[in-house]
Order: sequence, then structure tokens, then C-alpha cells
Amino acid sequence: MILIIAMKGSGEVSLDTVITGVPLLRRIVMAASRAGYRDILVMDDGSSGYEKLVEGTKAVLLRSAGLTDHLRSGRILVLASHVLPHPSLLTYLAEIPLRAETMHRSASGIVAVETAAPEALLSIVGRATDDRSLCSALEQTYQSAGVSRDASNGSRSGSTSWVMVLNRTDLRHAERWLLQGLIKDTEGFMSKHFERKISLAVTRRLVDTDITPNQMTAVSVAIGIMGALFFLSTMPLYQLTGALLFLLHSILDGCDGEIARLKYLESRFGGILDFWGDNAVHSAVFLCIGLGWWMADGTLLPLLLACSATAGGLLSAGFVYQQTMRHKTGDGPLFTSVTTSDTPSRLSALADTLTRRDFIYLVIIVSALGKAHWFLVLAAFGAPIFFFVLLWTSRRERVKA
Repeated sequence: MILIIAMKGSGEVSLDTVITGVPLLRRIVMAASRAGYRDILVMDDGSSGYEKLVEGTKAVLLRSAGLTDHLRSGRILVLASHVLPHPSLLTYLAEIPLRAETMHRSASGIVAVETAAPEALLSIVGRATDDRSLCSALEQTYQSAGVSRDASNGSRSGSTSWVMVLNRTDLRHAERWLLQGLIKDTEGFMSKHFERKISLAVTRRLVDTDITPNQMTAVSVAIGIMGALFFLSTMPLYQLTGALLFLLHSILDGCDGEIARLKYLESRFGGILDFWGDNAVHSAVFLCIGLGWWMADGTLLPLLLACSATAGGLLSAGFVYQQTMRHKTGDGPLFTSVTTSDTPSRLSALADTLTRRDFIYLVIIVSALGKAHWFLVLAAFGAPIFFFVLLWTSRRERVKA
């Protein structure tokens, strides 16, 4: 698969304009890399400074004459430099069936061509002055396989596959588009409609700084551990403070992944740090609630319940890591589901739902009453049951396989 990024068109936004922490040209190149393109060729229009924008990527910066040595017959995608695509669109255009000497236009400035004569295509790209003349020339040379629905949607009407970036208004729209793309369909209700709005607002301000995803993970874990310490008291004010810090941890914990995805800084180590950092905070909350209750009550029951909740949580985390994360490769979040099945059962879907963090709002409610130990009782029974549910669903999936 070959991608040619053509410097066509002009506007207020240049290729080195930073969009949520990454220059436009580099963001396009990274999207293509994420989509699996091996050859990414950037047409050099004579401007200086573009080498730094693609440094460390798969992209090669070349003058038009130099592109010939890199082209070969097959699928070639031509992308205007002011169009910012989603990796899923680039993957779709690489895989869509096309007959020889046929083109598929996904939008103005995004054209996939199947050709046995790449030199002719290169000649057309070199002569075109903007994306309109480029598309017109291509349509006169190649048979059109149609225009996808993305082209009719338009970038300003909510298309999820691409945005056009020509001016400051487009730039703001692109930033919103990128941020909204971080919201997952699998998130819990409160996470999607409350926590994520706050985390995205924080991420929007942090993404242009030097803070790394792993540093953000460390900050959120530290806040979570600090919140857990407040549960050593049975006073409602202290417990409520701890619960609110627990919620703040959950909100900021979303920022590390958001920064990583926006800046293409995902790493296996970062995913592991995030996963076990969360579980460390949960364990600290269970243990501190149990210790606080034990200091006030004096019996062993609170300690037994705390150990049950902590053990159940850590066993579940270890099992999920072993089953779904240990051997996972590639880009993207390390933890996405408690199952590896493409068609999870209802029980697996329920287990996935239970991993969401909406339970934190229950912690806030009972803590405001000074009854955080009620949550501990639920967790002491629920966490081990959840672990056995994971074992059962995994066994059923292996039998079906």
C-alpha cells in the first residue's frame, strides 16, 4: 500500500501547525502508519522544515521526480495535505475492492487508485494545482467506482472519517473532532456523560505541554492513593473527601490514554502501568476502609472483608492480564475487554459492564453518610464472585472454540 501526500491547496493553516500537540503533516503521517501503510511519500514543494515534521516516521520527503523510484503498480492513495483522515478511513480505502485503472473518491482530496501504470498517476498529481483540479484530472483518466458516503457528509456536518483543515475555524473543528473521537462506546453512562467531558477539557490543555502519558498516570495514581488514606477515618467529611479524590483519580486516569492516543505515544509499558496503577488504587481503597472500620470497631471482620475485596480484585486483574493483555501486540489500548472472544456471551458482556467505574458514585453516596464500609461489604462478596465469573466465561469460550 502506497500513500502519496500531495501539497495541494493553500490556507491559513500550514503543515507545521500544531493540532492537539502534533503538527498537521506528522499527524497525517502517523494516521497512515496506524492504518498499516508501509510506503508514505510526501511531495516536497520546496518549503523548508518539513524534514523535522516527519522525523522518526515511515514517511519519505521527495520531489515529484524522486517519487517515481518508490511507486509500483497496485493500490495508491492520493491525499491532499489539508485533509486530516481517520486511520479507519485509510484502512477502508486500502482494502476496498477496485478493478484495474479504477479510482474511488472518498472526499475532495482523498482518492484511491488501482493502477498498473503509476507513472501516469504521478504525472497527474504533479500537474494539479489544487485538490479540485487533481480530482478532475483523475476522473478524466480513471473509471470512477463511486463516491463514498464520507464525501457527501462533509467535514463540518459530523463526518467521523476525515476533516478539512484550511483555516482557523477548520482547526478548531479538527481539535473537537479529535477529542470527541477519544470517547469509547463501551464507557459507562457517568463516564461518558460526566467524567469524560472533564478529562477531555484537562487533556486539551495538557496536550500542548511536555507532560507524558506515564507522568499523567503517576499523578492520577498518587491522587487515588491519597484519597484512600482518608478512608482510615469513619467521619463522613473525611470519607467524602476520600471518595471525591477517588473520583478525581478516575477522571484524571482518562487523561493519560487521551494524551497517548492524541500524540501517538501509546506503549505497552504505559498500558501496563495504567492497568496496575488502577488496581493499586482500588486495593488501597479497600484496605483503608477496612483498617478504618477495624480501628473503630475492634473486631476482625473488617480486616477479613478488606482482604476478601482486595484478593478478589487482584485475582481478577491478574486473570484479565494473563488472558487478554499479556500477549497483546499492536497499537491501541492494552485493556479493552475481559474477554478475547469476537462474539462475547451475555455473561461476558455483563462482566465487561461491571469493570466500568460508575460504582464510584455509590462510594460517594455512602461516604457522605460516613458508611463507606457498606461499599466494602459489597466489594468483599462481589469481587470474588466476579473472579469466578471470569473463570467460568473463559472456560465456556475455550469449550466453544
